[in-house]
Amino acid sequence: MKSAKRNGIAAAAVLGAVMVAGSAVVPAVAADGQHGAHGQEGKGETSKHVLVLSVDGLHQKDLDWYVKNHPTSALAALVSHGTSYTHAQTPVPSDSFPGMVGQFTGGNPGTTGIYYDDTFNRALLPAGTTDCKNTAPGTEVALTEAADKDPNALDAGQGLSGLPSSIMNMTGQPGSLLNPAALPVDPATCKPVYPHQYLKVNTVFEVAKSAGLTTAWSDKHPAYEILNGPSGKGVDDLFTPEINSQAPAPFTGDWTQDNAATQQYDGYKVQAVVNEIDGKDHSGTKAAAVPAIFGMNFQSVSTAQKLPTSDGLTGGYLTGGTVPGPLLSKALDYVDASVGKLESALSTSGHAKDTTVVLSAKHGQSPMDPSALTRVPDSAIISGLNAAWKAANPESADLVAFSTDDDIMQLWLSDHSEKAAQFAKDYLASHSATGNDVKGASKTVGTSGLSKIYAGSEVAEYFGTKTSDSRYPDILGIAQTGVVFTGGKAKIAEHGGASADDRDVPLVISGAHDAHARTVEATVETTQIAPTILKTLGLDPNKLQAVQIEGTKALPQR
Repeated sequence: MKSAKRNGIAAAAVLGAVMVAGSAVVPAVAADGQHGAHGQEGKGETSKHVLVLSVDGLHQKDLDWYVKNHPTSALAALVSHGTSYTHAQTPVPSDSFPGMVGQFTGGNPGTTGIYYDDTFNRALLPAGTTDCKNTAPGTEVALTEAADKDPNALDAGQGLSGLPSSIMNMTGQPGSLLNPAALPVDPATCKPVYPHQYLKVNTVFEVAKSAGLTTAWSDKHPAYEILNGPSGKGVDDLFTPEINSQAPAPFTGDWTQDNAATQQYDGYKVQAVVNEIDGKDHSGTKAAAVPAIFGMNFQSVSTAQKLPTSDGLTGGYLTGGTVPGPLLSKALDYVDASVGKLESALSTSGHAKDTTVVLSAKHGQSPMDPSALTRVPDSAIISGLNAAWKAANPESADLVAFSTDDDIMQLWLSDHSEKAAQFAKDYLASHSATGNDVKGASKTVGTSGLSKIYAGSEVAEYFGTKTSDSRYPDILGIAQTGVVFTGGKAKIAEHGGASADDRDVPLVISGAHDAHARTVEATVETTQIAPTILKTLGLDPNKLQAVQIEGTKALPQR
């Protein structure tokens, strides 16, 4: 389930070495081919501007289908005048935060320290801690709406009147909208740790800023101020309306619970980018240099993949998982129209000739085939594990201190020992779990719905980090194909896992000098976008710390 769970009693027992922002880490090559530098070749085309578009949830298969069926579309034009990397993969976990951070740092989670949007740190102190000498370490790190001053407001608590129509007046410095009392505390300073301080390595925005260039970005939470990087100053204009805030009538719930609401929400970010192309800030009210690096993420495709129904249309894919259903088709049309609007703005402003466009996704979505879906309540699994642990260790607290489970299972344990981790692994591997299929019929899966379980030091090895790292989970469970850990029936897909549906995303780079389509079939990683951005701007990719650590190369044939 998306909302992570924490056992407050167990948290007090968690101990670990301090690993806060700036800590050095030299990861090894991760298991299952997660890390890896690829060869570099090509002409080295340069541009003054790089526009990055992340269409969350979009698969390479989706783009192929759309271009084939809409040959005169904006997306088809992008592909026909660009380089398509048809075997691009996201980091694992395939979550928004490690995905976006990877694109802008060149690093995987073991290097960046960002394993998910909501995690646990064995070294930091709970939010609100003032007695830092006598408080036991171990706390949730929520890079979500939970960090906002007002998570129910589209402006995250800025206090704008006339929302949502006034949202373009939201600040471009969203760090001011984070609630310090909701942030974890550094035991060394006894001060809150902001998202940008939690990131271990620098970003492309910081490198661009150090070269005297202007930067901007638009995303879904103020916590995306993490993209500022450790300096805290990487992004000049960061527009982050809160997607999980309360949407206005006629919608109910937040902006993700109705696809029409999501499209309206994405429209604010599209307008922000159009304003920036036109030489204004995101609000369109102040003159500003056109950014060297800028762009946005789209959420419309992602919610159309997850929602069973919305606006009278069925969500997800048709049987077989290759053809988008009516809701998803409509969302793809919306994204295509938005890309066309951005391309038109580039052309009208004269910047089409000096701008390179990068199209990709933070993550995919799984499963594509609705018949493969099994929704499994993870709460029952965790309760069973805690009960088994207490039966074997009567004086102990619950074993699971914190968990984040979507179509991946990550558990942080109150006992950070190899013995406890092995206990959890053995339990998960020996128990079945009961869930339901896409029609709601009961369905049972073996080994807790997991196909592979890593425990303790195995997890550190998988991520290419040290066992002293206070951030990685004690248990990493790779979900069986189609398994989504959720207690209800409100979603038919999720992301975060390691399956092809989670990770196989498009990656298209289209520059002014790309007259024809090119296809690169070699496997590449979305982390390679970061050094490619800098190379395109004529900057040194080795200015990125993650590039140095992992040896991340710019994409071939660029």
